[in-house]
Amino acid sequence: MLQLDLRPRRQTPLVVALTVGVGCLFGAGGASASETAATAWQTQPFSVARIFTFLFLMLGPFKIIGPFLAITKGAEAAFVRQIALRATLLASLGLLVAALIGESMLNKYGIPLPILALSAGIILFLVALKNTLQQLAQPASHSDAVTSPTPAPTLGMALSPLAFPTIVTPYGIAALVVFLAVSPDLPSRLTIGAVVLAIMLLNLVAMIAARRIGPVLGLLLAILGAVLGVIQVALGLQIINGSVKALGLL
Repeated sequence: MLQLDLRPRRQTPLVVALTVGVGCLFGAGGASASETAATAWQTQPFSVARIFTFLFLMLGPFKIIGPFLAITKGAEAAFVRQIALRATLLASLGLLVAALIGESMLNKYGIPLPILALSAGIILFLVALKNTLQQLAQPASHSDAVTSPTPAPTLGMALSPLAFPTIVTPYGIAALVVFLAVSPDLPSRLTIGAVVLAIMLLNLVAMIAARRIGPVLGLLLAILGAVLGVIQVALGLQIINGSVKALGLL
């Protein structure tokens, strides 16, 4: 189990390297004002399985398949693979930059970890609640639907809207920064980096295989979408509850 030591500590400068296919490296961060706030972040030690679950729900493939199939509709298989690979690389690079910037912002502005986690929990709760309510809404009839031509897929779509904000979500970035900030040593950060890399590779495989398993995947996503929607709502509330308790407001 990955133990996260939340005691005040001094750290060496953070060095993070996350690239698809070659691995990842997370160094220790500089001493900051957020260290004092870390002592108030009272949580149970995060196991690797729990970290994977958190980040998989926030950065994983279930929310990607629908937009990816819509973006690549009518495109050739080679072009589809190219967009999937480019989106995965851009998303991984974005997470690398986010980890560096997030650590720097925590150090520079002294943002307490509970505040950052509370922000992530609120965003996750609102997005998950919106998606869950949309699933309960009545589908629009064909007469009400407005037909419009589907834009031709381009490589630029790998960056937006696929890599950002579909794969790399705001609450996913916040969760990653929190996990890194409370990690006590290099092995713990390497573990988090490996988890992120594994999720990015799963995203790549899911996008490439989406067309082949489309009919089965559509039914599976409909079922899992409802289940994961409720889980994400509950997860957002859990993060909010833990953050409020850490701030001494509850």
